[in-house]
Amino acid sequence: MTDDLVTERDGEIVTLTLNRPEKLNAMTKPLWGRLGEAVRVLDADDGVRCIVLRGAGGKAFSPGNDIAEFATERSNRAQAREYGRVMHGTLTALARCRHPMVALIEGICVGGGLEIAASCDLRICGESSRFGAPINKLGLVMAHAEMAALLGLVGRAATLEILLEGRIFGAAEAKEKGLVTRIVADDKVAGEAYATARRIADGAPLVARWHKAFVRRLEQGGTLTEAELDEGFACYDTDDFKIGYKAFLDKVKPKFEGR
Repeated sequence: MTDDLVTERDGEIVTLTLNRPEKLNAMTKPLWGRLGEAVRVLDADDGVRCIVLRGAGGKAFSPGNDIAEFATERSNRAQAREYGRVMHGTLTALARCRHPMVALIEGICVGGGLEIAASCDLRICGESSRFGAPINKLGLVMAHAEMAALLGLVGRAATLEILLEGRIFGAAEAKEKGLVTRIVADDKVAGEAYATARRIADGAPLVARWHKAFVRRLEQGGTLTEAELDEGFACYDTDDFKIGYKAFLDKVKPKFEGR
């Protein structure tokens, strides 16, 4: 058994912690696999309303892939292709997860760590957090599947700036680029991330899942079908809609059931 990925549950909120603080939570091939499997399991769990993804130790979210693995796991195209199969599968699981995901970013968020954070829905970071993808200095590319979330988040110009310069930059610039949702004092990051998760979890879970699905579909482009357009009205047949508007009229907090 390994504890490089820790799963903790507090009611409807689940925390996934990258737990290699001695390596600043650098990703390994097995850890990529475990993260993907954990996300897929949680995706199928209707009791989950929000997932918080963080790194252990307070110094880093993740600096990306563990360079020590390159000699044994990514030393040639064949090995890299197999590594990519695992890594890209996890990034796909993150991108397709039905439940809202919040990245709790303390310290370094670079390379593969940036790819993971970009795949989340919201990113809360501290004032001293650092971002970037200096992989050009390693002779590495950010492959299509790895670049997709970053490109979707910040667009062509900022993506190319990040990759072509390979520069590490601060939280304020990350916010300006659209990489992060919110910046708070370093000692407030966890509190703000979990307050965000609680606000999400207190909402109607079916609505959150629909909103994620609608955004994903609109990003694909093309004309919506009649069935897709009609899905925008499906919420009116849910118990949560009845619970929500009745609670609003009664001036009480709704207790959604996810039905």
